[in-house]
This record gives sequence, structure tokens and C-alpha cells, in this order.
Amino acid sequence: MKNLNLIHLSGLRTVEAVARLGSLKKAAEELGVTVGAVSQQVQKTEAQLGVQLFERQNRALLPTVHVLAMQPHLTAAMSSLSTAIATTQRGREDALTISVAPVFAGKWLVWHLKNFSKTHPGVRVRVEATVDLVDPDTSDVDLCIRVGKGPYPGLNAERLLEQRVFPVCSPALADQIREPKDIGKLPIIRDPGQMFSWRTWLDLFGLDESILQDGPTFSDGSLCLDAAIAGHGVFLAWETLAVYAVKSGQVVSPFPERPATGHAYWLISGKNAPRTRAKQAFGDWLKQELQASIGRPKGADSVEA
Repeated sequence: MKNLNLIHLSGLRTVEAVARLGSLKKAAEELGVTVGAVSQQVQKTEAQLGVQLFERQNRALLPTVHVLAMQPHLTAAMSSLSTAIATTQRGREDALTISVAPVFAGKWLVWHLKNFSKTHPGVRVRVEATVDLVDPDTSDVDLCIRVGKGPYPGLNAERLLEQRVFPVCSPALADQIREPKDIGKLPIIRDPGQMFSWRTWLDLFGLDESILQDGPTFSDGSLCLDAAIAGHGVFLAWETLAVYAVKSGQVVSPFPERPATGHAYWLISGKNAPRTRAKQAFGDWLKQELQASIGRPKGADSVEA
């Protein structure tokens, strides 16, 4: 391994990230540095190795045969290093790393996490906001919060809360809605990435999606909610996304019905990872906090998935 003395590990890590992700920008985001810093690291590593790793063409970096040969080995090595570091963190009672989708993190978790800190001041929580699937047995992540139908083979998965949906809109638009079919008179805000459709709610009233008008489309649920707050139309939201906006009066839920989508929130941990008091405390708190925060109106859960 003496040849490693000639190369800086940070440079190899940078080269691996650029090769795997395909761009300087994405590599910079993952590494937490600037694009310029990534470019400099690549150039230094090329100089140390004495070979060209990438071809520069129209602001793009194209991997050379050298990178194509190196990248699988670099990725495997970086994964092993990550696993080695993760083993030093497992079993700690004063720290938790939570992997969670960005929308859930931004619209629910950050508003409630202080309640966990008040009751468990000795536990430091680090949140990784990502939609990427994470294996808690081979990473430094202790717990994952995900939405899905389950089960999750090979993992410990605890069902926390069923996912329910309901239309929301600005107070001004809500004045135009008297009965469910009136939603068909207003623009519909859409998120093409949603795991459910308007049929989940419309079927309760014998209505069809053909009554829905066009409207703005956003590739993020948070943006869709912001658009509803701004008065751009009606959005079919889910509880953890919109409950605060409803309670604060930013949006109105014209009808109490909140049908279940068939998906649920799950707390996921590794089969081989040790159980700790910190994990147990966070799981117990999360389940109670979710239930308490939703505040479902009478008739909200009258229809099951």
C-alpha cells in the first residue's frame, strides 16, 4: 500500500464522487465544498497520478479510460471506509443520525424536533435529508423515516402512522367551495411525483378525475403547498405536509374527510445494529408526536384504505 503515500485521500474521494455522480456540481454538493474546490482536487490528483482522469468538453467532464478502470475500486473502498467509521458510532447513547425525506424534514420534523430535545437533552440528533434509500446496517445512519406500503425485508420496520390526504387551498378560494364537486371549478395544483392520485379523495363522493381543471405543476410537495397558500389553486395534500399550514390559517381544508392512501410512515433500523436507549426513546417520541400533531377533525378517518 506504499503507493497510497503518493496520493491524498481527499483527492481520491473527490475523483470517486465526480466519476460516480457525473458532474462537478453534484460532487460538490455531496462533499460539502465549492465547485472550484472539486475542480482543484481533480487537477491535483491528475498531477499526482501523472495521467488525465477527465476530458474537459463544454463545461462537462468526460471520464477517461483511467477513471473508468478506477471508479469501481474507489467506490468500493470509500464504502468500506464509511462502514468502518460507522462502526465507531453504533451503540452510542448520546447521538442519533436520522435519514428522512426533505419534505418531511422541512415541513414536520424541524418544527417538532425541539420537543424531543426538551425531554432528551443528552441525545444529539443529526438529520440527513435525502430521498435515497439507506441501509442502516452498513451506513452511519441509525434510523430512517420513510413512507411506503411495507414490509421492508431484512430490516426492522415499525409502522408509525397511516398516510391520509385532503384538499387544501387559500381562504379566498375556499369561499368558492360549498360541496365536493365545486373543486372542479378551480385550478388544481399537481405534484407528478406523488404516490397517490386525486381518485383517493374523489371516490368518496362518486366523483371522477375528469372534473379537475388544469393548474400549475411542481416537482416538490413543499412548493405545491406554497402555491396553495399563495392562492394558485387546490392541492391534494397529506397531513404531515399541511397540518401546520391548516392550524395557522395559511390554508383551509374545505372538507373533513381524509381517506387513507394505503401508505404509512415507517421507522426503519438495521437488523444487525444494536438497540440503544436513544433509538428507543426517539421511536417512542416520534410515534406519539405524529399522532398528537395531526389533529384530525371529526369524520377525517371515516374511510379506510
